[in-house]
Amino acid sequence: MIRYIGANLSDAVYKGVYNGKQCHEDDLEQVLNRAYQHNVQKVIITGGSLKDSQAALNIAKLKDNLYCTVGCHPTRSLEFEKDGQDPENYLQELITLANENKKKVVAVGEMGLDFDRLHFAPKEAQIKYFTKQMDLISATNLPVFFHCRAAHPEFISVVSKYRDNIRGGVVHSFTGTKEEAAAILDLGLYIGINGCSLKTQENIDVMCTIPSNRLMIETDCPYCEIRPTHAGFKYIKTQFVSKKKEKYDPEFCVKSRNEPCTIIQVLEVMSGARQENEDDLADIIYKNTLELFFKGSESC
Repeated sequence: MIRYIGANLSDAVYKGVYNGKQCHEDDLEQVLNRAYQHNVQKVIITGGSLKDSQAALNIAKLKDNLYCTVGCHPTRSLEFEKDGQDPENYLQELITLANENKKKVVAVGEMGLDFDRLHFAPKEAQIKYFTKQMDLISATNLPVFFHCRAAHPEFISVVSKYRDNIRGGVVHSFTGTKEEAAAILDLGLYIGINGCSLKTQENIDVMCTIPSNRLMIETDCPYCEIRPTHAGFKYIKTQFVSKKKEKYDPEFCVKSRNEPCTIIQVLEVMSGARQENEDDLADIIYKNTLELFFKGSESC
């Protein structure tokens, strides 16, 4: 069985909407069923803003095995002060949403820094509101779903300063160096791997240095699919037939739209590259996720 993090199931594409255009029916139910058929037991849906976190929570409430996070992604940092609102009010709404739904909200985030996309939010705003979300961590006592892209020194600086406040966490969609991975591990955090983490041989070599008891697995769907041009593709054994959205068929995946079911491909690449037994690695990752997000939960 697989228990995994990082699914953006509130994205409009799972309602059949692409770039604002309705191309096919809402097929979230079929998407989830494909995941269950490939041994996915639980899914943590990512919240990337106050509105997005509420949407993720609404989806999580649909099924017993769906959970979510609550937080503000770094590229959406300016939402804290949108339309002249008080950032403290935005933070308090995040806190309230998390604390009033503890049976479904298993982490705070996605939060962190992303200096690859500064056109969405400048560095100063990202650092300011990443730091502010440390209060979200303290107020909820939940583990953290972290984001770090092209901002390693600043990310480590903020997390190190507030390390005592952090119950535990995972840096998802990791694409950094061996040194950066080691620094994250030194902070006691887990590292999340998806298709974006396995694009190049260098990515794969870094992934292989991470101890299995500190790994987590994700798709970050509908993004980060593993493509034939990626270095990890050669390890894939499980294939999924897909059709273009214009020729939508509920029995098949939609081309270029990643899904939770492809988590099996991420596992196959990881186990193949690491030369570890697939079932054994899946069991370890399952336990890692259980330990961080579901420890002490009767719903496990």
